[in-house]
Amino acid sequence: MRILVTGHLGFIGTLMVPTLRQAGHEIVGLDSDFYEASSFSTDITPVPHLQGDIRDVQSSDLAGFDAVIHLAALSNDPLGNLDPELTYDINHLGTIHLAEAAKRAGVRRFLFSSSCSNYGASGDQLLTEGAAFNPVTPYGRSKVLAEQDLLGLADSRFCPVLMRSATAYGVSPRIRFDLVLNNLTAWAVTSGRIYIKSDGTPWRPVVHAEDICRAFLAAVEAPEDVVRNEAFNVGRTSENYRVRDLAEFVRQTVPGCTIDYATDASPDTRNYRVSCDKIATVLPAFQPRWTASHGVRQLYDAFVHHDLRVEDFEGPRFRRIDRIKTLLADGRLDRSLRWVTARGAVR
Repeated sequence: MRILVTGHLGFIGTLMVPTLRQAGHEIVGLDSDFYEASSFSTDITPVPHLQGDIRDVQSSDLAGFDAVIHLAALSNDPLGNLDPELTYDINHLGTIHLAEAAKRAGVRRFLFSSSCSNYGASGDQLLTEGAAFNPVTPYGRSKVLAEQDLLGLADSRFCPVLMRSATAYGVSPRIRFDLVLNNLTAWAVTSGRIYIKSDGTPWRPVVHAEDICRAFLAAVEAPEDVVRNEAFNVGRTSENYRVRDLAEFVRQTVPGCTIDYATDASPDTRNYRVSCDKIATVLPAFQPRWTASHGVRQLYDAFVHHDLRVEDFEGPRFRRIDRIKTLLADGRLDRSLRWVTARGAVR
């Protein structure tokens, strides 16, 4: 299968590409590559790629592809809050523009990287894919809007699939440190304190980034009639934890660290538990391999090996929002978050 992966140079994308290639698929990437200076390692699988913005893709760019795996987005709340309208422009309208272009080009399958943050403030009950949405951030709302519009594009020739991943963690060549388990482990390794910015009570479903890739592989290879217009919570039902429980995994792994709550800590409005029983039943080829406790060990070993410092993950080297602000201040990005300097084009 010939697959276009948007966001192929991101946290998940740099793991998705080798996963798909190892399964025998031909991969082409598409990425604006905002974070080229933020690599955690150089172990990025090179593939042919289109350098550009999903908002500028034309149908002709997508001719000959069997599937699109759409990962590209403004991918966290600080970025979403930088300019909420840009979040909607990229994550919602950009997604639909890309999907419509894919459909016109004859691409049959469109896998959308959505999020369990769609459920937002939902309390302690275990949520299936049919649960009501209650997003609390521009990021979450943009994903909900994109999902709703994608459903209207489905027909016998076009197969949208909605992949609602739990909160990701794990080591990647383009690692993110704003994700809860990555962040807690980074604080523990670099400072000896597990710094919790909420009161520790919110629920989070978590899933390793490598297992997210395995879920997408299962969905892109499944019969179309099995996945058309279906939503899947991506993860394992057993991997729902309170933030304080995740901190305890870190405390048990990182020698000599202590748990420290922020002085102004309060409950986080994002609070949700999800059932992943559907994906286990409908896509049995998806076999997750990681648990949070094993993931902390992987993170700990990597952070020690790379001699991670607080100023790395809390500073401009790895913080997504700081990187974007630097590019804006330097005039390399315009206010629409498009490159000003010549960097090639989608076409």
